[in-house]
Amino acid sequence: MSRSLEVFEPLDPKNVRLYACGPTVYDRAHVGNARAMVVVDLLHRVLRQLYPKVTLVRNVTDVDDKIIARALESGETIATLTARTHAAYLEDMATIGCLPPTIEPKATEHIAHMIAMIERLIDQGQAYEDGAGNVLFRTTAMVRYGALSRLSQEDLIAGARVEVSSAKEDPRDFVLWKPRKEGEPDHACFDSPWGCGRPGWHIECSAMALEHLGPTFDIHLGGLDLRFPHHENEIAQSCCANGTDFMAKIWVHNGFVTVEGEKMSKSLGNFFTIPDLLAKGFKGEAVRLAMLETHYRAPLDLTEAKIRAAQNRLDGLYRQMQGGKDFGAPDLSGLMDDLHTSEALKNPANFASLGLLQMEPSAWFKGELSDEDARIDKLIEERAAAKVAKDFVRADAIRDQLTAQGVMLEDAAGSTTWRR
Repeated sequence: MSRSLEVFEPLDPKNVRLYACGPTVYDRAHVGNARAMVVVDLLHRVLRQLYPKVTLVRNVTDVDDKIIARALESGETIATLTARTHAAYLEDMATIGCLPPTIEPKATEHIAHMIAMIERLIDQGQAYEDGAGNVLFRTTAMVRYGALSRLSQEDLIAGARVEVSSAKEDPRDFVLWKPRKEGEPDHACFDSPWGCGRPGWHIECSAMALEHLGPTFDIHLGGLDLRFPHHENEIAQSCCANGTDFMAKIWVHNGFVTVEGEKMSKSLGNFFTIPDLLAKGFKGEAVRLAMLETHYRAPLDLTEAKIRAAQNRLDGLYRQMQGGKDFGAPDLSGLMDDLHTSEALKNPANFASLGLLQMEPSAWFKGELSDEDARIDKLIEERAAAKVAKDFVRADAIRDQLTAQGVMLEDAAGSTTWRR
């Protein structure tokens, strides 16, 4: 809220509580979505080293206009579509080294909680029915509405991604509950005091956060695109419904992943997924490292060249591990300063704390020795034999040959490792 660095002091040092906006499960997550989860995972890992208990709630939106449209298009039921897509999401997050959340609530399992919160807002005069089956939040009830995004009143109106209702009291008012649309399947409709319909997107997170973390908690995370209207609206309805001065003590927003200067998004069609990168021979850890090399708040131009460089670096470190290298004790001081990953990544001893170097070297290299790698290994073996035979001219010539090809050799403890 303050747009400045704050010393983190948990509300309860015995249980640090985090909420992260998770996936809307209608399609495969793109790399921009994945970056947000890497940031969540990074903070999760760091806090787990500092506090005895960390509770991370990452929700799943499994009822939504996009989900319904995709289900109708594919001929699947919503349950089948969301189960399949959620499983793919979990697989992708595991591939890039994200730990599972403590709790992963689904929106469809919390409809009663959302209805209860909406009823409370109506009873307190902070929400109203529009006569067409919609229930709207009355933004004038939240004196500090707009404090998180710091937009002008004009921008709050122009940028509000809310459904149109002719009976709105204020153009900034947003939907808490909406009626079933013509042609939508029965299983996309839930009974409520306002008729058969479904919740608005924003109320879902407020209700699930309240149920699993309480009326206030420590940190709320998400991509920069969620700051307005989603997070702004979460704050408004949560503070009003729960009678609190704040929802989350600290808000953490990661920067966009960009492609040639434009934000990566499905609507622009300029996105790629984790499976897309795996198909090109990249490994999940390499994608993670490439993401962590840029500070979480900065935009990230994630190129194949950047991922390839990260993979080459990991190749080298795994080869050192294969040769018995011990990187020593981690120094996480850089991460204590607003998760400064670039500083932490200067020391390979920190990699494990960052969710990197999580495999055995044999597993990392298994079945993936290219012809070029095999040629390098053969030359190194030839060099070792030359040294044993005291043919140091030949040994030096092999080193010079490999150096000229951009291959660095490192001799230690009677073995040789290499990296590009």
